Amino acid sequence: MTDTTVPDSEHRTLLDRLPGAWRPYAALARFDRPIGWWLLFWPGAWGVALAGGAVARWDLIAWLLLGAVAMRGAGCVYNDIVDRDLDAQVARTRLRPLAAGTVSLRAAWVWLVTLCLVGLVVLLQLQLPAAIVAVASLAPVAAYPFMKRITWWPQAWLGLVFSWAALVGWVEVAGTLTLPGIALYAGSVGWVVGYDTIYALQDMDDDALIGVRSSARALGGAVRGGVAGFYALALALWALAIWAARPDPLALLALVPVALHLGWQVVTLDPRDGANALERFRANRSAGLLIFAACFVVGAA
Repeated sequence: MTDTTVPDSEHRTLLDRLPGAWRPYAALARFDRPIGWWLLFWPGAWGVALAGGAVARWDLIAWLLLGAVAMRGAGCVYNDIVDRDLDAQVARTRLRPLAAGTVSLRAAWVWLVTLCLVGLVVLLQLQLPAAIVAVASLAPVAAYPFMKRITWWPQAWLGLVFSWAALVGWVEVAGTLTLPGIALYAGSVGWVVGYDTIYALQDMDDDALIGVRSSARALGGAVRGGVAGFYALALALWALAIWAARPDPLALLALVPVALHLGWQVVTLDPRDGANALERFRANRSAGLLIFAACFVVGAA
């Protein structure tokens, strides 16, 4: 069978253990690259935790995790449907199932609908206010694949999309959208722009050849400073969220571990080394956990 494992696959053995006919669909949904659904999941968990529901609503966190896996998969399928021609021209993405021709366009649409049905099951677990917030994300999600064609900052749009679960988690527990939830979301947007700029460093040469825009290309030689700026903005907004939830200087100390972690990413980032960039990008799984720990401590106090 034709190999459709992309170079940055984290769990190639997972695909190898699946029946041959299933592998392209698992690859299309990026099941071999769990970093994506971790990054989509964490903001929702932060919202639940900062609102004080991490223990009582552990079931909600579990549902958000399932929703992140399904909807990240659906988003990847949709993105690949839109970008199949561009993907075929980029070394890192040319083996994706649609670009490589191992999954038909019609089959991809069926797989997309299937994953969305799993997301619908998760949506039905939410109360009406949170469900409305969740549904409102569909428009920006649908627009995202086109952003790289019309703006130098598609990472900013990804930030709006990948942070949305913070609003859902906060509203589901708190009942309404207030300053802590808004600031938590805004901080996540800055974080996403930072880490996805790091991710985009892998494709700079290919992107330049085919005319795809990115924040990494826009920042050029100032990319390390740009990432540092977005991470600093994220930390400032998270500090505002924590202060609004618990106005105590000691509560802000909960952000020290993640601040050190993000600082390490910036200091050790080598913009010319794709492997280095991928490792720093994946390190944000740990950053998400550290922010969750901060929100848990503050929310439970």
